Amino acid sequence: ADIAIGSAQRFGVPLGFGGPHAAFMAVSEDLARAIPGRIVGVSTDTEGRPALRLALQTREQHIRREKATSNICTAQVLLANIAGLYACWHGPEGLRRIAERVLGHAVAAADALVSHGHRLRHSPVFDTVCVDGVDADAVVAAAAADDIDLRRVDERSVSFTFDETTDASVVRRVLAAFGLEVTDGDALTGIGVADSPHSPPQSLLRHDEILRQTPFHRHRSEHAMLRHLRRLADRDLALDRTMIPLGSCTMKLNATTEMEPVSWPSFADVHPFSPAERSAGYRRVVSDLEAMLCEITGYAAVSLQPNAGSQGEFAGLLAIRAWHRSRGDHHRDVCLIPSSAHGTNAASAVMAGMRVAVVGCDDNGDVDLSDLADKIAAAGDRLAAIMVTYPSTHGVFERGIGTICEMIHEAGGQVYVDGANLNALVGLARPGRFGADVSHLNLHKTFCIPHGGGGPGVGPVAVAAHLAPFLPGHPLGGTDQVVGPVAAAPHGSAGILPIPWVYGHLMGPTGLRRATEVAIVAANYLATRLGAHYPVLYTDANGRVAHECILDIRPITKATGVTVDDIAKRLIDHGFHAPTVSFPVSGTLMIEPTESEDLAELDRFCTAMISIRTEIDRIAAGEWSIEDSPLRHAPHTAADLVGDWGRLYPRLLGAYPLGTPTGDKYFPPVSRIDAAAGDRNLICTCEPLESYALDSQR
Repeated sequence: ADIAIGSAQRFGVPLGFGGPHAAFMAVSEDLARAIPGRIVGVSTDTEGRPALRLALQTREQHIRREKATSNICTAQVLLANIAGLYACWHGPEGLRRIAERVLGHAVAAADALVSHGHRLRHSPVFDTVCVDGVDADAVVAAAAADDIDLRRVDERSVSFTFDETTDASVVRRVLAAFGLEVTDGDALTGIGVADSPHSPPQSLLRHDEILRQTPFHRHRSEHAMLRHLRRLADRDLALDRTMIPLGSCTMKLNATTEMEPVSWPSFADVHPFSPAERSAGYRRVVSDLEAMLCEITGYAAVSLQPNAGSQGEFAGLLAIRAWHRSRGDHHRDVCLIPSSAHGTNAASAVMAGMRVAVVGCDDNGDVDLSDLADKIAAAGDRLAAIMVTYPSTHGVFERGIGTICEMIHEAGGQVYVDGANLNALVGLARPGRFGADVSHLNLHKTFCIPHGGGGPGVGPVAVAAHLAPFLPGHPLGGTDQVVGPVAAAPHGSAGILPIPWVYGHLMGPTGLRRATEVAIVAANYLATRLGAHYPVLYTDANGRVAHECILDIRPITKATGVTVDDIAKRLIDHGFHAPTVSFPVSGTLMIEPTESEDLAELDRFCTAMISIRTEIDRIAAGEWSIEDSPLRHAPHTAADLVGDWGRLYPRLLGAYPLGTPTGDKYFPPVSRIDAAAGDRNLICTCEPLESYALDSQR
């Protein structure tokens, strides 16, 4: 096969009423550079040490725009880690034991059913058995009376699936629902599986070694596994250690109180197609959240099905397209996208079958209304929509947003407002009231679901009343299906919806509004303090920004050679994660503090940035060349400090830029990485880093 697609949910990830869980796509090597998402590759740092790196990691949605491939997915990194660590804990032997046990139970059930005159739909079996020719309603009802849910395939067919949590008593209860009474314990242990006609033939089974890498054999006690997790976590620079000022990504507090319910079995262990009477609590969470988000956004209806911002965009555009078609406007296929919009917008528009036309911005970073008028005229009656980010990715509230909405509506189009920056609007402005027709919302940003290294996320789509009939449906979700599903489960990644539910209820209307106000004030505080040292690229007529600000490093680069990468790496020595680099404008830093950071942390960040500016001034004065400066050598590892030191600045300045050693210093595991080498070496097989043969070493 050239491509294999599957689900990692069976590797220890809870069902969570449908998600989140990680799917995977495996491809042959010649297709590796066309695969969506990110691939871990191997590179070297400045000292030649092997280092893992995301290959092809530039945010290709923002570079390739409508040609981007990664926009079809959300990187479910947290769930991928759960699945990987599940495999580390069990190892190849444990996974085989689980598979054999599941197979044994399924084959034993199949044998018992056939021996009592029932007919199977398929054979051989692995974990799933489908029984034909039964009174499906009676069988399902009998099982439900014993607290077991079976799948009603149709009126004459019932199916069930076993997993590692199934034991012999469960198998007996399932068979009892079909009228079988099995008392012989040996019949359910899997003994004699190989001889059963319902077992897979030996020719189809794997007999080679699997999971040969060291991590899958090393951690066999709970203490060892705990330490392994601790070591991995210590390598990360996460929110529990420092502010992460990524612009346009809203990295804010994920409170323990909000997170705790996700692990409760009553939320984690519910099947997405569980009968309504057995999932009343989940459905209450869903309906409460829908009502909350409608109130916050001013829209009439919300679907929580999309499990990423990109899927929310896609669902919103499908709603617009379906609405146009319902009116006979099948020809409307042009989507206008300002150059200041999120790069994902263009890819989503193409996926929805639209053609993209880019609208320029003026010198202030606002949508150029004159160019917009020209593009509307050029599109004519083919205009379908505009996708605009508000506040814009340039970090300002565009005063012309109402005019933009009016111009599009007059031309027969619909207005899509990207909700990625909703953290600057909640409680202050509602897109559904100032003229927009549809928005997606990032619950993993504004509403506190953690980013998890790239996922899980939830990207609900909210629409005005006329678009409500065109929200994504689901064949098993009890909704009409003018537009089909965009996720496998009716409510998408429902397992993490308790987080925003708790956040909204704890904050309340006053708290949510206050959070927005503080986020805007914090961004303006940083823009004001840092603006004396770095040019702020865009501000409004009052000299203010919205929830984020963009520092223009291009004049510094031209004068000294110091790049945004140099500043980003030097911030690590100060214990800070870098802001967003070179987006939406190349050679800039986009900073978003959010409302979660207190004044002391904001001042600590300002101190770090001002210290870096002082080092830049020393380069400009000729005290260091850029190649010999601490900026170009940053970040500094512990190994750098104890090894030979031939640099022109003292070790103390390298590791402790402010001159005072502290006990909570973060040392990165590697120094600056060779990006080109990382892009050449796409494959990571989890061996010890020393075992890799890199292009540079061949």
